[in-house]
Amino acid sequence: MERNHRTSIQGVVTSCKMAKTIVVTVSTERNDPIYGKRVGYSKKYYAHDENGLAKVGDTVTISACRPMSKLKRFRLVSVDKKAEVILDAEAVEANLEEKEGVKEVETSEEAK
Repeated sequence: MERNHRTSIQGVVTSCKMAKTIVVTVSTERNDPIYGKRVGYSKKYYAHDENGLAKVGDTVTISACRPMSKLKRFRLVSVDKKAEVILDAEAVEANLEEKEGVKEVETSEEAK
């Protein structure tokens, strides 16, 4: 067996709150043993991210390596696809108002 033939997995980053560690969730399907239908399941892997490149929502490739801690058995190989930044509703509305030049209409007792 070759030394450099190691398992590599592609998944989505679900957490990057730890120092130099990311949590990657890998979703796949398998046959249910009783009913024989395809059932989806997911598994979490802890991976070492030395430079802090991966953020939540990114699609990444991780590879097996020596055990680095109690849970970390993988390392980050590459960030395949960056996550899209989604603004919250208030920020989107504020941007639209700025573009249109519309000020917010005040409805108060003074207007009556």
